[in-house]
Amino acid sequence: MSPRRRRRRRKSDENLLVGLGVLVVGGLLLVKVGQWVWAHWWVLLVLGLLALLVLAAWIHQKVDRIRSARLRVDGLTYSLGELDAMHHSAFEFAVRDLLARDGSRDALRCGGRGDLGADVKGHDPLGRYWVIQCKHRKKGLDGSAVGTPDLQTLNGTGRPVHGGDVVVMVTNGRISQPAREFARQQRLHLVDRRVLEQWARGQRPLWEILPAVPPPRRPPRLR
Repeated sequence: MSPRRRRRRRKSDENLLVGLGVLVVGGLLLVKVGQWVWAHWWVLLVLGLLALLVLAAWIHQKVDRIRSARLRVDGLTYSLGELDAMHHSAFEFAVRDLLARDGSRDALRCGGRGDLGADVKGHDPLGRYWVIQCKHRKKGLDGSAVGTPDLQTLNGTGRPVHGGDVVVMVTNGRISQPAREFARQQRLHLVDRRVLEQWARGQRPLWEILPAVPPPRRPPRLR
């Protein structure tokens, strides 16, 4: 046998011995661990109970947060003064919360740069998908009117891009007459200052306030 082959064989034997040694040591450690566990089973029991208590506390905290959020939305009302004083982004969150109050489980504020004409979206309890554009006016009725160009933007994305069943413009101000005529032609729904006050201060969902809302996608749930 050549010296090179002898060196390879010797190295292979050494690796085999090292591997066997590792297996033996590992086996001995497993035996020792098993013996310790057998002698101290109560420690594992205590650790398991502690883990269950931590998990139960975490679940309780999550449920409590969800319940607290729901309580903040249930019975939610706003006055026009409160809505007027809001920043435009806070106004969008308020509209989202009102939609959630009405029963939308997935109401989402999505306004901001690149929103493609939608500030709030969500399904109502009857399966209809609402796409809402918000126009906040600091001066309320004295601010600039929502005009036809605003509604044209909403009309161009509300159904084709966002897939809305009900496409709505919400403002704490006023809406011009040409814009109202455009909304009627394009089956857009308008929530002006008067309708907003009725929605924000009352307990009726928006789909009971607005006229000519599309029919439900599914039968209402029995309560």
